[in-house]
This record gives sequence, structure tokens and C-alpha cells, in this order.
Amino acid sequence: MSIYFVTHIRHSVTVFSGPAKRRFFSWLSNVFSRHSYSIVKLHNVSPVLPVLDRISKPQYVIDGIVPPKLPWFDIKNEEEITGMKDACRLARKILNVAANEIKVGMTTDELDRIVHQACMDNNAYPSPLLYRGFPKSICTSVNNVACHGIPDSRELESGDIINVDVTVYYNGFHGDVNETYPVGPVDEAGLRLIDAAKASCDAGIAACGPGEKFSSIGKAIEQKASSLGFSVIPNICGHGIGRYFHGADILHYDNTEDRMMQEGMTFTIEPVISEGSTEVCVMNDNWTAGSSDNSRSAAFEHTLLITSQGVDVLTRK
Repeated sequence: MSIYFVTHIRHSVTVFSGPAKRRFFSWLSNVFSRHSYSIVKLHNVSPVLPVLDRISKPQYVIDGIVPPKLPWFDIKNEEEITGMKDACRLARKILNVAANEIKVGMTTDELDRIVHQACMDNNAYPSPLLYRGFPKSICTSVNNVACHGIPDSRELESGDIINVDVTVYYNGFHGDVNETYPVGPVDEAGLRLIDAAKASCDAGIAACGPGEKFSSIGKAIEQKASSLGFSVIPNICGHGIGRYFHGADILHYDNTEDRMMQEGMTFTIEPVISEGSTEVCVMNDNWTAGSSDNSRSAAFEHTLLITSQGVDVLTRK
């Protein structure tokens, strides 16, 4: 779950050649095919679900105070790495449970209840719940919602694409993963978008390893997305993770970050890839970030561990 919007956003200039030309005509195609998917608006949000007393809770739930995020990437010891692996394994398991339940006609609130119960059954706390007041256990971002969608009473429709973002707090560690799924038959452009989002995330992962610059992640992601005719939404970022939910930013676009990855670091990569505008607007619930032109986006996320040999994808299927 990417909570923080990075503040150093680049100005964009439209140049109608190469990848920019492909992005423009992809966007233009969607303008003239409005019926290929529904524009998502805010619906009714149900009350906060209770958490069992026996479930260990992160400190921000206990005292309501979110600590400042670490400005650096800490090095995990063997015990901490084991804790991260366990949390990430469980996050993947619960995301798979959610994915198997997605169907036309169900509400995103129902999906949230399924994940919430899976967390309770596995003695885990759903990390998003009450983080900075977020009222649900997962984020569900559908169609024109780029990230941080709050599960609500809207029913999923055939042709939707939905990103489900699961983070669990388990035995003192957070594990974070998300994927985008088609709901029923989806148009070709939507399927290409999903494939591009996965390929862009994979490109970022392939750039990771000990001694590599963090900037190489964003460069690889942006190059891949652009080559496929899509764009990276620049103000949504990955983050360090561990005993804390959100640490230092991981930028998903070409940048000049000169810090190096080191063995024992853990962080997420979660680029949000757009078929249209890269600008987002936060809706009236103060969470849901929708595209400024109602174009769709898709994302995939993994929690990673830098090892002596390269990178371990802790949330891989």
C-alpha cells in the first residue's frame, strides 16, 4: 500500500512521437470508447470492522500516532529477515484468497470483509485499517482509481479492472503486495494495460541487487512502460518496509537518487501505470486518488529483500 505522494513531481511536455505518440492515441481511443468501462465514483462505506483482542496491533493503531517515516533504508538481521518472509508469505496467501473471490456483482466491501476475516483467521492485523484513519482492511482501486480506493457498496461490473492491495502486520512485521485483475471480459486495451503494469514492475525488480543505485529502479520502470505505450504516475511511490509500514520512498520514474542498495534492505516496488493522464486528483473521502481524465491505471506490487546474490521477491506467487 503506497500511502505517501512524493513531492518532487516533474513537469511533462507532450511530444507526439515514439512512445508519447502511442500513449496519446491509446488515450484518444479511450475517449471515443467510453462504454468499455465505467467511471468509478464514491459510494457508501460501511462501519469499521472489529479486530479480535488476541490480534497484535501496530503501534499506530494503539495510540493513533503515525511515526515519521525513516529517511534511510535499514539493514535487517537474520531474525528480522525471517519475520519479513513470514509476513510477506501470509500477505501473498491472503491476496490469493481475495483474487479467487473476485466476481461480477460483488461489492468491494464484500471483498474487504473476506480479507479482514482471512487476517483474523491467520492471527494477523490488516495494516491499512485505521492507518491515518483509513477505514478498511484493503485498498480496492477500480478503473479510473489509481490508488487508495476505499472498499464500498459499488458492485463490480463486467469489464472492470481492479487492483487489490493487501498488507498484513504479522508477528511484528508488515508484508505488502498488490495485483490488478480483470473482472469478467475486459477490452483489449484494458488487458494490455494490466500486462504493461506487470512488465513494468518486473523491470524494476530486475534492476535490483547489492551495489545497484536506487535510481536504476525508476529508470527501468519508466523505460519499460514507455516502450509499451504507457506512462508512470510519478507521484505514487514504493517504500521501505519492516517493523514499520512506510519507510523511505522508492521512485518509479527516471531520477537521480544516488543511494545504493545493500544486502538486508527490504522495500516495495509498486508502479502505477496509466493509459492516459499521469495526474491524479484525491476525491472527497481524502483517500481515493482518481485520474484527472478518468483514464484507467493498473499496478503490481512486491516486497523485496536485497541479498548477497541479487534480490529475493518475498511476495512472489
